[in-house]
Amino acid sequence: MSKKFLIAGAGIAGLTLAKALQDLNYEYEIFEASADVRGIGAGFGLASNAMKAFEILDLAEEVIPLGHMLEDFEIQDWQEKTILKADTEKLRKSYNTENFAIHRADLHRFLISKIDASKIHTSKKVRLFEQSFEKVILHFEDGTSTEGDYLIASDGINSAIRQQLLKQATPRYAGYVCWRAIVEDKTFDSKKSIETWGPNGRFGLTPLINNQIYWYACVNAPLNSDIYNYTLNDIKNQFKDYSGQIRSTLQKTDPNNVITTPVMDIKPISNYAFNRVLLIGDAAHATTPNMGQGACMAVEDVCVLYDELTKKDTDILLAFEHYNLRRLKRTHYIIDTSRLAGKVAQIDNKFLIGIRNFAFRNLPNSIMQSPLDDLLEEDFMKL
Repeated sequence: MSKKFLIAGAGIAGLTLAKALQDLNYEYEIFEASADVRGIGAGFGLASNAMKAFEILDLAEEVIPLGHMLEDFEIQDWQEKTILKADTEKLRKSYNTENFAIHRADLHRFLISKIDASKIHTSKKVRLFEQSFEKVILHFEDGTSTEGDYLIASDGINSAIRQQLLKQATPRYAGYVCWRAIVEDKTFDSKKSIETWGPNGRFGLTPLINNQIYWYACVNAPLNSDIYNYTLNDIKNQFKDYSGQIRSTLQKTDPNNVITTPVMDIKPISNYAFNRVLLIGDAAHATTPNMGQGACMAVEDVCVLYDELTKKDTDILLAFEHYNLRRLKRTHYIIDTSRLAGKVAQIDNKFLIGIRNFAFRNLPNSIMQSPLDDLLEEDFMKL
């Protein structure tokens, strides 16, 4: 008997899952709240663990040309002195893959090209769902509904499905605003991602393909403060004392391309599987971007679920439970560690900045490396 999956959300998690289900010959339908399906945002990292997951899903060879390989990640102070360098070599060797940066829109277009686009239904914002022992019914705000055997919630940090299951699991503010954009700069030739920490905020520069730079900037601010109305000129002024590359990048930025968002996550929840309903991606474990693992965890989610569904005589509800057990510890670690990393990186008191930078420059490498090493405590690799 054919089993039909309803997928709420056509982001990276939902589209990657659709491809995996298609490969396993399951029926699926995707329901997206927006009027169209596109990668909203700018750039992001696909670290070695995410690339390994894509490899298992037989997608890595086609994803690689879309990304820009990154050899190093360095943190500097606003005077361009190195605070620390992350040694990603162990991560690359353990997964036998490289680290990449990619434009979100490019990855979205690629994933859509790998599935049956007629299965994607737009302008379908979820209102609520019902489930019984035999099926799941999904109700939309336009008054329509649909039913299937299983429901996968990949509808992001503001997931209506998660909110129905866990009313207290609401997004929480990390304490800082983030501006992001992509610019073209033919003079910038680098395979290194650089993040600058200083008293006026944090600024990151990451190269993409086609002579592009993805930049982001984070500044401490109360939620909904006036800083959320900053223009590009205000941002330029905020970082006027930072490096020449930062100032040059901001100068080349189109003000219409700047995205302004509060940095949010979700406090770790204790369960992702609810009978015929499963949470994946940001709907399950939204994290701050400080470890560059948000999209990576979503791809890992799909890889783990794919592995469970390929097992002999698969019971799908049991596969959901096994997925749940394999994902909780790892994703909780990412949420907690990333939130802590953000607090440390966002220190803006010059005295405390001096203490922090001195400590980081003098800590043993084994301690500085431990967050990356913990990414090797992989669950999705137990295949």
